[in-house]
Amino acid sequence: MTLILGRKRGMTQIYSDEGILHGVTVVQAGPCVVCQVRTPETDGYHAVQLGFEDVPDSRVAKPQRGQFKRAGVAPKRFLREERLAGPAELAVGDVITAAAFKAGDYVDVIG
Repeated sequence: MTLILGRKRGMTQIYSDEGILHGVTVVQAGPCVVCQVRTPETDGYHAVQLGFEDVPDSRVAKPQRGQFKRAGVAPKRFLREERLAGPAELAVGDVITAAAFKAGDYVDVIG
């Protein structure tokens, strides 16, 4: 399972090979930075916390500023945590981009 955060940028249309017009949503997916990796030893469960879209320090609460500074990443507008079944294969500071997906992959989009 690959998790990535994104933002809707708009709508457009494309033609299929058969000439059928399809409405599509344009999503800017990533890059997302791993801000924290949770482990059973410290937190009681496995999880990865991802940050998306840089913001100035003044837009982030002081406790979050400390968290980002400890992780060594720039402050992010969106911070989401995803629980995992097993240990994370990612480390703090790793970047996840849309390159993690291949053409034809099915994705589950939640808004």
